[in-house]
Amino acid sequence: MKDETPQCELCDLPALETRVEDDGNVFCCRGCKEVYYTLGEAALEEDDGGGEDEPPEDCETAYLHVSGMHCTACEIFVEGAASSHEGIEAAKASYATETVRVDYDNDAVEEDELPDAVSGAGYKASHKYDEEARREARNESIGRLLVGGFFGMMALIWYVFFLYPTYFGYAPLFSLSGVEGYFLFANIFVATTVVFFYTGAPILRGAYVSLRARQPNMDLLVVLAAFSAYAYSTVALVYGRTDLYYDVTVAVILVVSVGGYYERRMKRRALGSLAGITEVRVDEARREDGTTVSVDEIGEGDRLLVRSGERVPVDGFVVEGSAAVDESVVTGEAEPETKTEGDYVVGGSVIADDAVIVEASGEEGALDRLTNLLWDLQSAEGGVQRLADRLATVFVPFVLVVSSAVLVYFLVSGAGVEAAVLSALTVLIVSCPCALGLATPLAVASGVREAVSRKIVVSDDTVFERVRDVQTVVFDKTGTLTTGSLEVVDSYGDVLDRAVAVERLSSHPVAEAVVRASDDPVADGGAETVQTDATDFVEHAKGVEGTVDGDRVLVGDRSLFESEGWTVSEDVEDAVERAKGRGRGIVVGWSGEARGVLTVAEKEREDWREVVEAVSEAGKRVVVLTGDQGETARRFRETEPVDRVFEGVPPEAKAETVRRLRGEGSTAMVGDGTNDAPALAEADLGVAMGGGTALASDAADVTVLDDDLSKLETVLRLSNATRRRTYRNIGWAFFYNAVAIPLAVTTLLNPLLAALAMATSSLLVTVNSSRPLLGDEGRG
Repeated sequence: MKDETPQCELCDLPALETRVEDDGNVFCCRGCKEVYYTLGEAALEEDDGGGEDEPPEDCETAYLHVSGMHCTACEIFVEGAASSHEGIEAAKASYATETVRVDYDNDAVEEDELPDAVSGAGYKASHKYDEEARREARNESIGRLLVGGFFGMMALIWYVFFLYPTYFGYAPLFSLSGVEGYFLFANIFVATTVVFFYTGAPILRGAYVSLRARQPNMDLLVVLAAFSAYAYSTVALVYGRTDLYYDVTVAVILVVSVGGYYERRMKRRALGSLAGITEVRVDEARREDGTTVSVDEIGEGDRLLVRSGERVPVDGFVVEGSAAVDESVVTGEAEPETKTEGDYVVGGSVIADDAVIVEASGEEGALDRLTNLLWDLQSAEGGVQRLADRLATVFVPFVLVVSSAVLVYFLVSGAGVEAAVLSALTVLIVSCPCALGLATPLAVASGVREAVSRKIVVSDDTVFERVRDVQTVVFDKTGTLTTGSLEVVDSYGDVLDRAVAVERLSSHPVAEAVVRASDDPVADGGAETVQTDATDFVEHAKGVEGTVDGDRVLVGDRSLFESEGWTVSEDVEDAVERAKGRGRGIVVGWSGEARGVLTVAEKEREDWREVVEAVSEAGKRVVVLTGDQGETARRFRETEPVDRVFEGVPPEAKAETVRRLRGEGSTAMVGDGTNDAPALAEADLGVAMGGGTALASDAADVTVLDDDLSKLETVLRLSNATRRRTYRNIGWAFFYNAVAIPLAVTTLLNPLLAALAMATSSLLVTVNSSRPLLGDEGRG
């Protein structure tokens, strides 16, 4: 029977009792129908043949973290290495998120064996949340730099005191052709070898991988220059010559390695700021008999006890009790929903008041479904090839052709082998992309550093290159345009005193909003609230009751008064209808009669209108995405700067909505909840609010730590400024090459001067990257 359930045309969820049919299409809800017909298939400009990324049938899927990937060539290599392993049917890697999705046959290979199967050639795979493996990878990077710095310093000290003076005509301190000279050169050779092959191992691996993948990158050009100087110097050393260029090899490897490390360090420093963001997964559950077990041991039909304030461990059905359940982790909506026997509850949601017994469904939970959708999105799209690497695909062959032409020309012209090799080596050295290799890492590190100073975390630094001018900004409603918490925004009748007296004994989120209103006289028309204690407290499915000053007081939904047989006047009925325009009407009454209404709604952010107006005035379309329907969503639709409002959209359809909007232009998504995570990952620029969940921050490119919505403008400005800085750095690097290569070809530069010119170019790029990207305004 399960297989016969039709699937939603938009989000592929089962279309059950809330389904909507139109023109032969079936949708799980009205929100999906609105998105489908408003945006339509015509808006999709992306490859629709996504089926090639679908996991093979009867395969398990795992997501691994892979350290060492830093370009698209790495993705190709890791995918090929993983797919060649027996039992692994398919693999898709993304260097931007350091993630690889592996589809494997569980009968042929165990999940615990996957990291070893994917690891190799310097890449180390680990399970997604294995922090120990990540720490080891970081320590290894630091170790390589420390070793390289020590041996590099040893080599350069010999040059500074014994070789460089001879280049300027000074006599050496001792004979370089004697035993002392051989000892000196042997020390330099050993130190340079350690720097080149140990510290430079990641760069060597990158060059090797680029050749295997047939995608030349900056690593290949760096290795060509460093290895050419190393090889020439070694041959010259064997023949007893003293014009050695090991210093070039050391400088090239250390400069590029330090630049890459600095970029990674700034990124880790930024990501470390996310440590305090909420995580919603539950590792343990309590059975009905009180015993505690791992969530992995829970099977279909197991009965679990969930108390007030606890998270539901897995998806299931309420079989005993009733309680208000906060499902905002999945639905994104702030107001909890009352669940009674037979109702479905999602894993990760919070029981707001009474305890309930939940029977596990045994099926994939909504939270797991969202998590898997997120990883699918992050691993299905490979990282954007960096501009420097794209340029390298043209620059590397060009440099090789020029260098080879210079070598052949001097050999044919009779200049001799030594002169020909030195000229060709000079071309390779001046072409070494130290400045080009530093252009992107230092500009990105500058952007990340600037962002951190403004309490903004950039978790995916490729965003600076791949995001052009954003044309559409999509705002999630709950937690983004609103604070995600409830408050009393209006009242009818002098009822707050008695409502507070009863609600103070309840832990329901609506009750908490009513109690907080006692500190705000405006909520009760300016009257001062007097604290009174209620007795004989009773909690109903749709409200609460208690005795206050001898009167029986009822607070709750309009239907509760009807079921209790209490009188509700037309004035109160009208007040309830008016309340629906802003939120929810909570009726308050005593002595058998409804006396007034408190309007409870999500608290709007104070500056949301200003932010939306600023975005609109900047020429960008504003779209609001929400799971709410009716008047709550319509008030945003009536706001002039908002171009579109998609209401009633389930979490699984948010990503599809953003994908279709991307077909109309570059799109940014601003959200805060786990339910927003797939949409944040799908967007060209995902911005998570700092008050949200860990999964949302993991999916987003940028996280605003202080939960300040106005920082969105800073994010957009910072992205544009960093991209401009990158282009300027690369422009300077190419200007240097445009001048230096002709000089090298005409022999006006020797290898030493070429190395100095290369160092000067790198220094200028470094200085340019150290300048502030934005002014001092907006620092948090």
